[in-house]
Amino acid sequence: MKTILQIVLWIVCCGLAYMIYQSVNGPIEFKQVRKERFQSVIDKLKDIRDSQEAYKSVNGTYAGNFESLVKFVDTGSYTITQQRDSSFMRYDKVYQIELQVDTVVIDTLGFVKVKDSLFKNSDSYKTMMEVPYAQNGEKFELKADIIEKSGYKAPVFEAKVKKDVILYDQPKDLLAQENARNSVEEVNGDHLKVGSLVDVSTNGNWPPIYDRKNE
Repeated sequence: MKTILQIVLWIVCCGLAYMIYQSVNGPIEFKQVRKERFQSVIDKLKDIRDSQEAYKSVNGTYAGNFESLVKFVDTGSYTITQQRDSSFMRYDKVYQIELQVDTVVIDTLGFVKVKDSLFKNSDSYKTMMEVPYAQNGEKFELKADIIEKSGYKAPVFEAKVKKDVILYDQPKDLLAQENARNSVEEVNGDHLKVGSLVDVSTNGNWPPIYDRKNE
C-alpha cells in the first residue's frame, strides 16, 4: 500500500508540475505561434491591398472577388503618363485679340504590366486568396462596395479572416483572450483584416510591429 501510495503521489506531483509548466510556458509559446502566423497572414493581406489599389487605379472601383482580382494582376497594365505645363493662343471675342491660354498636357509614355510591377518574377498573386496555416484550406473573405461619404460616393473594399482559422490548434482559453484583445500594440478583435466597408480606408488592423519584417 505504501508503494502504491508513493506512485500515486509521484503521478500527482508530475501532473501538478506539468500544469504549472503549461501555465507559465503556454502563453509564451502561444505568443510565438501567433506572431509567426499573423505575419504570414498580414503579408498576404498586403498583397491583396496592393492588387486592389492597382485595380482601382485602372478601373475606378475595387474587385469584389478574387477571380477578377487575380485575372487583372495577370493581364492588366498601368499607363505611364507625364504631366507638363503648356500654353496656346486663342482669339478672345470680348477683347478681340489673341490671348495666351495656359493648360496642362498629359503625355502617355508607355505601359507596364501590373504583375511585373507588384510581384516581379513571382506568381504568388495566384494564391493570395489562400489563408496561411488554415487547416481546411480556408480563403480570405473579400468584399467591395460603393459608400457615400461627405456627399460623394467612394469605392471601398475589405479582406479579412477570423483568428480562429489562423490559430485553430491553440488552447481555447488563450484563443478566447486573443479574440477579446483591445490594445494599441496588438491586433484587436476576432479578425485580421485590411480595408473597410464603412470607412474610406485601405489600412490594416495590425500594429506597426508587423510592418518591420527585419527587426
